[in-house]
Amino acid sequence: MPEGRIVKALSGFYYVADEGRIYSCRARGLFKKKDAKVNPLVGDWVVYDAINEEEGYIMEVGERTNELVRPPISNVDQAVLVFSMYKPMFSPLLLDKFLTHTEHAGIDSVIVLSKADQVSEEEVTEIVEKYEAIGYSVIPTSTADERGVEEVREILRDRISVFAGQSGVGKSSLINMLFPGVSLQTGDVSQKLGRGKHTTRHVELIPLAGGGYVADTPGFSSLEFIDFSELDLAESFRDFADRSSECKFRGCLHVSEPACAVQAALEAGEISEQRYEHYKQFREELKEYQRRNKPW
Repeated sequence: MPEGRIVKALSGFYYVADEGRIYSCRARGLFKKKDAKVNPLVGDWVVYDAINEEEGYIMEVGERTNELVRPPISNVDQAVLVFSMYKPMFSPLLLDKFLTHTEHAGIDSVIVLSKADQVSEEEVTEIVEKYEAIGYSVIPTSTADERGVEEVREILRDRISVFAGQSGVGKSSLINMLFPGVSLQTGDVSQKLGRGKHTTRHVELIPLAGGGYVADTPGFSSLEFIDFSELDLAESFRDFADRSSECKFRGCLHVSEPACAVQAALEAGEISEQRYEHYKQFREELKEYQRRNKPW
């Protein structure tokens, strides 16, 4: 049987791309059972049975390298986290929260700073240096003077990329500038709320002329710490995980344990105090989430 990739899921249909043709497929019943091991996701490689030149049935779902719950998508190569420098203002707290989720999902992240022309070079440089020191690629961009556009275009080539970030930061506008003819919906920024309107309602992989796909998704509709343990959260901070092997105790949570390498690095100024404060805040959010969802 032929194989293809699911590039869109809508109203119970899965659209499977195979050698330039799209098949509208239903999933066989076993995938729809509540206790089924796997439900098909956009991004999945699947075995399908074509019943004509346009329709078919998904028979089998292949192994996944990773998957996200919200948005529901699999086999993502990278998350492109777009954060505005101005209106809405850059939010390091929200960026760190996005990074914990992509790290937990095993997906590498590239940080794109939009509207970089609206603030001073010093502000941009400070953010670039902070996150590059942790190990992330950071690309300042501007649709006004096309700064950074070629860099972003290159990192998207031959990869499946999910765009995410604050609402109203210009994700869709940036993609439309990068790839003219790739039309994604763009929400206006609400001046009162400082965030954009939700415009995209389903997950779809948009093929790029130079190779690769961009996921047109509703974004991370939930940033709650679902399926996180306290250790998962600690390991989702890349700068902490790099030092955890030097901690005295395995499974160190870097809070009150003796001989903690992360706390030592914090005192030495090698770890951002702001990042550490965010970590403590996320720990409280995680504990609150666990309390609310405790099985009785």
